[in-house]
Amino acid sequence: MRYVIIGAGVAGISAVEAIRSVDSDGEIIMVSDDPYGYYSRPGLAYYLTGELEDKALFPRTKEHYQKLNFNFLKARVTRILRSDHAVLVDGKSKLVYNKLLIAVGARAMPLGVAGANLEGVVKLDHLADAKHILKLAKRGKTLLARGMKVNYLLRGDRYWSNVLDKHESHVVEERLTEEGVVLHHKAELKEVIGKKGHVVGAMLVDGRTLKCDMLAYAVGISPCMELMEETNLAKDRGLLVNEHLQTTDLDIYAAGDVAQVYDPLSGKSALDSLWSPAHEQGRVAGWNMAGRKAAYLKSAPFNVTRLAGLTTTIIGTVGRGKDEDLIGIARGDSETWRELPEAIIAQSGFDVNHMRLMVGEKTLVGAILMGDQTLSWPLQKMIAGKADISSIREQIMATDAPLADLVAQFWMTWRTEEAL
Repeated sequence: MRYVIIGAGVAGISAVEAIRSVDSDGEIIMVSDDPYGYYSRPGLAYYLTGELEDKALFPRTKEHYQKLNFNFLKARVTRILRSDHAVLVDGKSKLVYNKLLIAVGARAMPLGVAGANLEGVVKLDHLADAKHILKLAKRGKTLLARGMKVNYLLRGDRYWSNVLDKHESHVVEERLTEEGVVLHHKAELKEVIGKKGHVVGAMLVDGRTLKCDMLAYAVGISPCMELMEETNLAKDRGLLVNEHLQTTDLDIYAAGDVAQVYDPLSGKSALDSLWSPAHEQGRVAGWNMAGRKAAYLKSAPFNVTRLAGLTTTIIGTVGRGKDEDLIGIARGDSETWRELPEAIIAQSGFDVNHMRLMVGEKTLVGAILMGDQTLSWPLQKMIAGKADISSIREQIMATDAPLADLVAQFWMTWRTEEAL
């Protein structure tokens, strides 16, 4: 049995580990053109700020890879030849497979304005991007954490408007301003101005011009779908897969950012760009590829991130539809967050320690915690486990309700009952 995995991200590595837990003898070949192999994408931002060294981005040891006994081929798959059960590598050599996993991820949406290709216009997609940014930064003027004056362009009237409410946006913006970031609301880039091939400024749609030595953009990501163009595999925003992570070709699987995964509990197919779903999808795909039947049941998506230095956890359905600042889904994002919930809002704390709960008829469907993270894990488990909060729902919805105390007390009771 030969397993071929395209992509070296968390979904790909998780699939290798899952395959090996079932099949100790099959041949596994991972193909990727990323020179750095598997590393922590979420850690790249902290690498840029200097909080992590590059070694800390690599969570697996050489010994771990040796135990997995797979071959890594540094190359690019240029075509999938379904009729031959093979992939074309670097446009010339065929690599035959019995089971194929597509885990090629997603990439940053291009900056569609004149001057986007000038030196100094950067994105943060890969470790190579991060290293390039730091190389440019060493010329003297760098990121805010390293002393650079930063201007932040927002198309809308507030920060991350489809996920955060007005208060939460205000808290983040206020902290950014305190750190020295200059915010420009309802501002849109028209053209990148260059001199001798390097960026020197940004022209806005309203006619203003901002001087700059570096221009970073993050307008959304899109699944890497080029390989699927000639395959006739079912696709939508991403590559469509069933709960077993199979495409419409049952020997071809997909996982991670490229996969639009069907969730039998909701009856919907959604994109996620989060580490945990990618890891779980890779594992389920690997098990199924190796013959162990398993279903991927989408749990409430969550992410623990840092917004303007403020730790923030986002869980489940909390959104308000489309975000004006994004063309597609963002990295570290979930389409589920953007679904408009059938819920009532309960919130407490109007400083940096803030909790917002989306309260359904009998369950919590989403939550945002800013600052104090004591209840982050309990809320993740309660929302994912669809805990029946009927007994405290009326108390939660009361004016000035002590939400933290109510949630903590309920968690202790519910956890005990679940254990029994």
